[in-house]
Amino acid sequence: MTPELDQTNRRILAELVANARIPISELARKVGLSKTPVTQRIKQLEEMGLITGYRAILSPLRLGLTHVTYIEVRLSDTRQRALEQFNDAVRAISEVEECYLIAGGFDYLLKVRSRDMTHFRQIMADDISALPHVTATTSYVAMEAVVEQSWTEI
Repeated sequence: MTPELDQTNRRILAELVANARIPISELARKVGLSKTPVTQRIKQLEEMGLITGYRAILSPLRLGLTHVTYIEVRLSDTRQRALEQFNDAVRAISEVEECYLIAGGFDYLLKVRSRDMTHFRQIMADDISALPHVTATTSYVAMEAVVEQSWTEI
């Protein structure tokens, strides 16, 4: 259930998405309030769970992680305990940028970042293939990122 947000809260969220390090005084000026009400609204948004944290977003390209592959994973066992074992193990692979449990023709979809095809093959051989209950994988190499963004409109 999405809480109702007034226009000011939407503007605060949009500004924070664009720049979470914006000074409160500048944010207050942009949304037309003083610092105290903006600070209170941010605290309320955090308490509501709409703001779950603040973090630095690193550039994978500047880190040399230019190779993106999506991997369909099929498991031999999809009972809860097996899913939990897979989930715990896949979280330990730093190159897995995203992992989703899927309803459909396979069980998980992984987004893996690597330096190049050699690095990706190593990740597949040493890490992905060794995950609990994996019976098959299918890989799709991304040729170009057409859209990569976070939520910008609230």
